[in-house]
Amino acid sequence: MSALAEGRPSRTAFGAAGHRAVHQDLDGAVVFRDPLAWQILGADRDETVATARQRNRPALRYFIAMRHRFAEDALAAAVSRGTDQVVVLGAGLDTFAYRNPHPALRVFEVDHPATAGWKQQRLADAGIEVPDSVAFVGVDFENDDLLERLRAGEVDLHRPVFFMWLGVVPYLTADAVHTTLSAIAAIPGGEVVFDYPAPAAELSGEAAALRRRLSRRVARAGEPFRSEWSPQQAEALLAGAGFAEIENLGAGALLHRYLCFDPSVAHGRGGNVIRGRRT
Repeated sequence: MSALAEGRPSRTAFGAAGHRAVHQDLDGAVVFRDPLAWQILGADRDETVATARQRNRPALRYFIAMRHRFAEDALAAAVSRGTDQVVVLGAGLDTFAYRNPHPALRVFEVDHPATAGWKQQRLADAGIEVPDSVAFVGVDFENDDLLERLRAGEVDLHRPVFFMWLGVVPYLTADAVHTTLSAIAAIPGGEVVFDYPAPAAELSGEAAALRRRLSRRVARAGEPFRSEWSPQQAEALLAGAGFAEIENLGAGALLHRYLCFDPSVAHGRGGNVIRGRRT
C-alpha cells in the first residue's frame, strides 16, 4: 500500500526529514537550524544518527539543509517587501509553520487531504502547537485545480503569495510542474522556490554514482524520479511560465554562499535550487 493511500507523507518525505534532523546533530546545524526536526520525525535519535554515520551521505544531507535555508532566506526577503502569505506545497513533515519567525505571516500547508489529516495528528502526538496563523488546505493534485483550492482555503490570490515547493518536483512529470508554475505565475507578485535534479547524463564520477544509488532507492520506495532539467532548461521553464526575476543556484554556489567553500568542489553534484518571482 502506498504512503498516500495510508494517509501519511511519502517515504522520501520521511527520508528528507531524517536528513534535516541529523543535520542538527552531525553538522551542528551549521547551515539550517530546525529545533522541531526531531520532534516531527518521531524517530529514535541515537539509532537514526548512528545509521546516518554508517551510510555516510553528507552531500545529500547538506543539500537538503541548504535548500531549506535558501527557501527561508528568500521568504524572509519577500516578507520584508510586504508579502504576508506563504504556501508550503507538499508540506509533508516540514516544520516552518511551527517555528515561523514572522508575526504577520500566514502559512498555508497544502497536501493531499488524507496526508494533511495525518500531519495534524502527528503534530498533536509530538506536542507541537499549531499557531492560529496556520491553515491546512487539502488538495488532490491529480484532480483538483490548485488555485481554486487555495481560494477556498482563504488564500488571497489578489496579493503576493510565496510558495515553498521542496523535495517534490523531481517526482512529478514535466507537464505537472509546468501547470503548477503557471498557476503560481498567475498570482500578482507570485514567487516560488523549488529544487530540481540536473540530467543524469550530465553527471560523472562520484556525482553520477550518487544519483544512481538515489534513483534506485526512491524507485524501490515506489516514488521514482520523473523529471530533470539542466539549469538552462529550468530557467527557461520559469521564464516560459511568466516569471521575470530568476535566481538559480547549483550545489557549488550553495556551498559557497552558506559555507564559503570553493564552488568548484561541488561542481556537477546534481542538486539545484531555483527561485522565480513575478514582478
